[in-house]
Amino acid sequence: MGTQVQYTASLVTELDLFDPGVPGQELETLKNSLAKLELAMNYDFVRRVGQKYFVSYKKRHSFSTAVEFCSQRGLELALPQNEDENNILTQVFGDDNKTAWINVNTNKAEGNFEADMKNRPLTFTKWGEGQPDKSIQDPGCTMLSENAVWRVTHDCSLNAYIICQM
Repeated sequence: MGTQVQYTASLVTELDLFDPGVPGQELETLKNSLAKLELAMNYDFVRRVGQKYFVSYKKRHSFSTAVEFCSQRGLELALPQNEDENNILTQVFGDDNKTAWINVNTNKAEGNFEADMKNRPLTFTKWGEGQPDKSIQDPGCTMLSENAVWRVTHDCSLNAYIICQM
């Protein structure tokens, strides 16, 4: 119930930002906010940073399953764009497995870990020491670890948390 109150407070804050002189903008912004809110409320883990929501059922699986899971829902695998988003994602971790897949291109030849899965250049990175490990052959998958740093692994079948963004 507390989560719904938090979402309602967020929505009220968004309503306060509307420009009263632009009714079409108000309605469209409200519709988009409500659609995101309605979708986000179905997940076990929900965090909002700016206009972006990170959502998860707190399940772990392989990288390919994570990408498929998010895309089947019209979402993308999470990719933090700043330090706040990066740190928020670590809040999904339980007591044991403290890794989550993130949306960094797995094809070394296409981006050398400098682009997302749609080949858009990364604008924020937080690679751990010695990362990205350029010795890893294709495919290489990128994980966010418990200390909020990124690392590439050759074992894309590992079970890491699936976090999508909307």
